[in-house]
Amino acid sequence: MDNYIVSARKYRPTTFDSVVGQSTLTTTLKNAIATGKLAHAFLFCGPRGVGKTTCARIFAKTINCEHPTADGEACNECESCRAFAEQRSLNIYELDAASNNSVDDMRMLIEQVQVPPQVGRYKVFIIDEVHMLTTQAFNAFLKTLEEPPAHAIFILATTEKHKILPTILSRCQIYDFNRMEVPDIVNHLKGVAEKEGIAYEEEALSVIARKADGGMRDALSIFDQVASFSAGNITYKKVIEDLNILDYDYYFNLTDSLLKGDIPTAMLTFNEILRKGFEGNHFIGGLAAHFRDLLVSRDESTLPLLDVAENVRQRYSEQAKRCKPQFLYRALKLCNDCDVNYRVSRNKRLGVELCLIEVAQCAQEDAPGCGLGPTKTLKPIFSHTASKKQEAPKPAAPKPAAAQPGQSPINNAQTPLPMRRSKRRSRRNAPCPRFRFAKPWRRCTSRSKARCKRTRRPMPHSRSNSATKPSRLPT
Repeated sequence: MDNYIVSARKYRPTTFDSVVGQSTLTTTLKNAIATGKLAHAFLFCGPRGVGKTTCARIFAKTINCEHPTADGEACNECESCRAFAEQRSLNIYELDAASNNSVDDMRMLIEQVQVPPQVGRYKVFIIDEVHMLTTQAFNAFLKTLEEPPAHAIFILATTEKHKILPTILSRCQIYDFNRMEVPDIVNHLKGVAEKEGIAYEEEALSVIARKADGGMRDALSIFDQVASFSAGNITYKKVIEDLNILDYDYYFNLTDSLLKGDIPTAMLTFNEILRKGFEGNHFIGGLAAHFRDLLVSRDESTLPLLDVAENVRQRYSEQAKRCKPQFLYRALKLCNDCDVNYRVSRNKRLGVELCLIEVAQCAQEDAPGCGLGPTKTLKPIFSHTASKKQEAPKPAAPKPAAAQPGQSPINNAQTPLPMRRSKRRSRRNAPCPRFRFAKPWRRCTSRSKARCKRTRRPMPHSRSNSATKPSRLPT
């Protein structure tokens, strides 16, 4: 039995033209090779599975090719290319910085840089996951990276560019790899399926591409998994069953129920989703994404923004015509708020059900609003509603009795007025302001009603019987 090789390794690109989704970067590298303008250090950064290490190996093979083509590709026939294909080339040195990140490892690398290549013109050093190097290792590598020998070329690959020292970044040519788009991944998976003799549905490959999140290596790994599960016949039902993905039909049926105001059916659909093992936050996030796709589908010019198959795109377009923009705005706002508050909520299921009820309330024809938020009025939820009870009239408030002749209206209100003291009398009995800030031992201690000779007001007196001076003066 032959050894099985996964698709990510078996169908790894060997030329620049076979690299998927990075045409701008491959064109730049090919032109640099064709013109002979090669930098001494390159930095390939980007997300996982987009071809950083693959492009580094192709670049290392091409610059050492003895008979390169006119467009900057390797011939794959010379001794250098055959040695690279058989993994016995001595001109390419790969280092995993995740496990070799010390200063001693950098010293060994610097010693190997001084040795010229035996075959070919350049000796290429590929350092993968370079952000894992320590600060001391970066500093030890700095001088060699700045002024290497003429035969040495460094290619650094990383997924986290922000962790690399600025002094390293300033000495490299930086190439940013982009995430691969869904159509590019689908086309590559079609070619792999045809070479392997596997039947497929385009909608199933689209689901695999979306699940990969822009990484070709992840897409090929999922493809191998689904191909084993479906026994060589990849269908949409098999894909969503194997990957535990929520089907589109749930969201389409749930949206139809919310538009009709059928809250019992919506809650039963949500209960069915929970019983299949899906979490509430996964469901509410998918529902918000569904409303976003409906909002995009309202205009024919924005339909290409949907990364789905053609038949699913038509379903989105048909359902979007039945949804008003105000409903979609409010539904997106409610789903986003529910997703934000899901983690801090104690009763998570109740929070999602309340969100569904409010979205159904917004879908009613007579619901006012301009799309800024949900209305405050609640309408009947279930079909069996209690009849409204007639409210009893409130008893009228008794009128005040009319004033009798000879009685003033003030006394009739039975509100006693506060007694007013004579302003002249109250001012006369107030303490004299001249002695307000007098010290306690200088105040009069007698209880006699002594008055000031100047203002004729009562003299302030101390409550203590002794007129001795205290140990500490008041502030």
